[in-house]
Amino acid sequence: MDTILNIKNLSKTYQSAGKTLTVLHDISFSVGQGSTNSIVGPSGSGKTTLLGLCAGLDRSTTGSVELNNINLDKLGEDKLAQVRNKYVGFIFQNFQLLPTLTALENVMVPLELRGERNVRLRAIDLMDKVGLADRWHHYPAQLSGGEQQRVAVARAFSNRPNILFADEPTGNLDDETSSKVVKLIFDLNKEAGTTLVLVTHNLELAARTQRIIRIKGGTVVSDTPIP
Repeated sequence: MDTILNIKNLSKTYQSAGKTLTVLHDISFSVGQGSTNSIVGPSGSGKTTLLGLCAGLDRSTTGSVELNNINLDKLGEDKLAQVRNKYVGFIFQNFQLLPTLTALENVMVPLELRGERNVRLRAIDLMDKVGLADRWHHYPAQLSGGEQQRVAVARAFSNRPNILFADEPTGNLDDETSSKVVKLIFDLNKEAGTTLVLVTHNLELAARTQRIIRIKGGTVVSDTPIP
């Protein structure tokens, strides 16, 4: 299996009130193309920070992140944004939809940034796949939390990413809605052959992936394949 993500000796520290706060310390692992992986751990363990570094949304203090054989640490902001838009999909816990755009327009944004054609047709097709064919003209404020997250899922898959990062994708949803969104993510992921890396505190959700990486206090404490 080819490696799509390679993390080496990754650390992240912040300066706070004159003190150095270490959020992540010397983390190393690699992720195979087409695999499904979950990162679990208690609140404050550094899961979301780690995901942001892997996706190129933030920069590490030391260590390196290689995505699709590209060293993200050596890229300027513009080039980094291009790499994210070409290879990465991201689903946030709090949806992160643009409030002044309709659901359909939110899904179209990554495609328009890439200068693609027929973006509206691609976006409509994805809205249909996530079960919102009749809601695409609504604005985020007119949609329920579950509907907003389904729009976010459609947006994450719109640019046909090589790797999808999901940060607590069901964290703000009730159980029934959560299970629908999870099924959607895994179904679309399988259909597209996308690599999945998700952060979750839900161990049932984590058990659906092929591998569970546990972090505690900013370090990896176990890395277990799921039989």
